[in-house]
Amino acid sequence: MADHNKLGKKGEKLAMEYLMLKEFEILERNYRFQKAEIDIIARRGNVLIAAEVKTRSTPDFGNPQDFVKPKQIKRLVKAMNHYVEENDLDVDVRFDIIAIIKNKAGTRIEHIQDAFLYF
Repeated sequence: MADHNKLGKKGEKLAMEYLMLKEFEILERNYRFQKAEIDIIARRGNVLIAAEVKTRSTPDFGNPQDFVKPKQIKRLVKAMNHYVEENDLDVDVRFDIIAIIKNKAGTRIEHIQDAFLYF
């Protein structure tokens, strides 16, 4: 596995642990629908979140959250709509980004709630 893929998997694990500490129940990891993949689907109370995890070893080329593009957002919304309908859920849906910088100096996690609006 390429180093960037290993870093991404580590980031997803850190994000999952972070969400569990915040009392979210993890429902799915790497949920796929058509061309979309939602890294983490989690629930706390009546709020269902689709968490997109972006992990980088350095912020030198931009913040991790800056790498979520409009086309990806559109696919994430479509996938989440499918998940809610498929599971017949009556919940509020939120799209979050968990941005992680992980390197030898340490780990920084930033949880951006309601990271983007959808229609």
